[in-house]
Amino acid sequence: MTQEEIRLEENRTRKAYWRRWGPYLSERQWGTVREDYSATGSAWDYFPHDHARSRAYRWGEDGIAGISDNHQRLCFAIALWNGNDAILKERIFGLTGPEGNHGEDVKEYYFYLDNTPSHAYMKCLYKYPQQAFPYAELVQENQRRGFHEPEFELLDTGIFDGDRYFDVFVEYAKNTDEDILIKIKVINRSSEEKTLHLLPTLWFRNTWSWEENAQKPILKKIQSDISLVEAAHPTLGERWLYCDQSPELLFTENETNHQRLFGEPNKSPYVKDGINDYVVHGKKEAVNPDQIGTKVSSYYNFNIGAGQEKSVHLRLCNTADLSAPFSEEFDRIFEIRQQEADDFYQRISPNITDPDVQSVQRQAFAGLLWTKQFYHYVIEDWLKGDPTQPTPNRTYERNKEWLHVFNDDILSMPDKWEFPWFAAWDLAFHVLPLAMIDPDFAKRQMDRLTREWYLHPNGQMPAYEWHFSDVNPPVHAWGTWRVYQIEKQMYGRADKDFLERVFQKLLLNFTWWVNRKDEEGNNVFQGGFLGLDNIGIFDRSSELPTGGHLDQSDGTSWMGMYCLNMLAIALELAKDNPPYEDIASKFFEHFLYIADAMNHIGDTDVHLWDDTDDFYYDVLHFPDNQRVHLKVRSMVGLVPIFGVEVLEQATLNAFPGFKKRFEWFITNRPNLTRNIACMEAEGIGERRLLAIVNRNKLQLILQKMLDETEFLSDYGIRSLSKFHVENPYIFEVDGHQHRVDYEAAESTSGMFGGNSNWRGPIWFPMNFLIIESLQKYHNYLGDEFTVEYPTGSGKLMNLEEIATELAQRLMRIFLRSSQRRPVFGSIEKFQNDPHWQNWILFHEYFNGDDGAGLGANHQTGWTGLVADLIHQAYQQGTSATEPQKSLKALVIDT
Repeated sequence: MTQEEIRLEENRTRKAYWRRWGPYLSERQWGTVREDYSATGSAWDYFPHDHARSRAYRWGEDGIAGISDNHQRLCFAIALWNGNDAILKERIFGLTGPEGNHGEDVKEYYFYLDNTPSHAYMKCLYKYPQQAFPYAELVQENQRRGFHEPEFELLDTGIFDGDRYFDVFVEYAKNTDEDILIKIKVINRSSEEKTLHLLPTLWFRNTWSWEENAQKPILKKIQSDISLVEAAHPTLGERWLYCDQSPELLFTENETNHQRLFGEPNKSPYVKDGINDYVVHGKKEAVNPDQIGTKVSSYYNFNIGAGQEKSVHLRLCNTADLSAPFSEEFDRIFEIRQQEADDFYQRISPNITDPDVQSVQRQAFAGLLWTKQFYHYVIEDWLKGDPTQPTPNRTYERNKEWLHVFNDDILSMPDKWEFPWFAAWDLAFHVLPLAMIDPDFAKRQMDRLTREWYLHPNGQMPAYEWHFSDVNPPVHAWGTWRVYQIEKQMYGRADKDFLERVFQKLLLNFTWWVNRKDEEGNNVFQGGFLGLDNIGIFDRSSELPTGGHLDQSDGTSWMGMYCLNMLAIALELAKDNPPYEDIASKFFEHFLYIADAMNHIGDTDVHLWDDTDDFYYDVLHFPDNQRVHLKVRSMVGLVPIFGVEVLEQATLNAFPGFKKRFEWFITNRPNLTRNIACMEAEGIGERRLLAIVNRNKLQLILQKMLDETEFLSDYGIRSLSKFHVENPYIFEVDGHQHRVDYEAAESTSGMFGGNSNWRGPIWFPMNFLIIESLQKYHNYLGDEFTVEYPTGSGKLMNLEEIATELAQRLMRIFLRSSQRRPVFGSIEKFQNDPHWQNWILFHEYFNGDDGAGLGANHQTGWTGLVADLIHQAYQQGTSATEPQKSLKALVIDT
């Protein structure tokens, strides 16, 4: 075991609590639903960025490159001032949803460079301009632009021209689980000497302003030869912050500046923005001369020469009397933790020798770990308000049907600025690469979503804080099953307690889906935002302009996939607990009915499969029972291939009851089994196949999916066929035209806020599921089943080879080739500057034509799946320098 694995084992056995401290600070707490106490639910307006420096948060904290304890009682982050900004740089800036021409959008540059699961070593980089930050220009120019124009970014303002910026590297190394060493290194990249005010800041989350007689923690200066702060908290206990170079200590309170925001008198002269006013405006009276409070900054003022650097060392620990906190041992600990991080990731992927590939994978893992966040949201308290505050006057009571929700956890976020709240279906993808490096944390994520303080009593899973009742694809059984398999394969642990615990709750969720989303009892599912946002001609979360409902090809297929995932889990549990064999049979039968319905619905001639186009489509079901295909060639028609599972002959033989039921259906229900993939015929190794899409339909779907004039891009599978460039799909209702065009990049519609587009770009989670599904089919069909790749090329490949090729196209987005990375598009600073070109951003989605990153640019959540793909591509050999022509093991373990 590596030292990092030993730490994780110590944490598991409670010998030490290595995960107590981590990068749990949000990057945006303002503008969130949790902080919104407005009447109308306008979260962006109620708590804007301009309020953030002056107003105490109720439910969490934010900061730059910050850490906190696991309940976010005590926080640490950096603040900066270049002498020109109107305010201290204490948090990351970006546009709200209404401000951006493509929705909310972070407008700064920062990078997650390294991290380990125990957070014993962490490193990140923030690029801070030396001129006044163009807050107003960014808002005004993006407001001027429309949906058809690109976003106006910070680089576009010219503020980084001439390299007039500081690189600020922040590193953490734990000596013990309660002794955290902090190193901040600032490099002046410009050709002139520049001044930087650096303010490492320690503060308590405000937990005392909301309840009567709440006990207040305290920070105070301790008389010492060096600058030393004592932090005393009623439940966390005592901690001490040591600061080298004896900086001035500035104390204030983490409490709202009512005078500035509301014109009301403050109870105390020392408020949240007191340090800001002291540094920026020279108001000496804004900080407490008694050097006591709930927020403190150690104040360093540096003149840094051209190309020069300055460093600051700090130490946050539970020891009050360190005699030499910054001795040579301090630097040695950093060296040791860095080497241990190298050893750990070498253990994960030992065969990668290409430094660029190593770097991309390492940064993907780092992003996943840095994007953990303390998430606190208690719906009942939020709705009724706090005893010491005015009662909320809400005309729109968001999430009022979720009174049981009590969130107080460390969760994996999609992105800690643009999505600083858990998203249920995103999380099912996050856990796969997380399980490779920290299966305990990955399991906890799946477990949390199905606990009683998350899962609704009716079985529905909360979607995301803007609307918990929204509906996302049911991928959590898949995520749970994959985490179990990965831990078993990589670490030799088969945690059936975890598997069974989550499975039992997923039974409730499955029942909710069946009862709420199958309107006519035909096993065809409808309704809701199914994760593909604006891919269709109608907003699928709203009432249809035609009336009636949509019979959804993807919604029904997701349910087929759900059945097969539950079937696989039930059979695994049945090995030790025979009653699960009966449950497996139930999910087998349910899958047969869904698979049958995919190919015929009741007595109508209009099915989800269209024999004319040889593709799956949604069917618009009018109130008068008329049905019509919505012929959009989109990811909706590819999702049916996700409903696939391979059964080993040994598995069937091990469960005679299940095998008997299986064979009974083949004999006695031919009307069901004839419409699904070959159950009866044995495949490679006497395997049996359960699949929505049979061999013939699979070939027809792959002809379109692997056609470079349709779905196949140089960088993966597009979410919409390029066929629609010349052939837009148009549907008229009451004289109003609804239209779908191919859009390779940002959305040209305001639907879903304009920051998401499924009409052409490449989305990692869907591509990952395509790869996995092709592998499952290959495990049954074998090498003899081949198709053209690409379509029309005359070159035949088997499905495993195609899966490998698709994975390499996805990896190509991030890797340097001909001195360029596709993810950076036409941004020359990123492509050519040595101080930018190797720092990777893992975007939400990617241009369908050139692979450029789009949407949230720190969405390592599901885009972090690239770490998994890299691992698989290189794990076959012992000295591989190129990806092997095989993707096995972590994608599918039959």
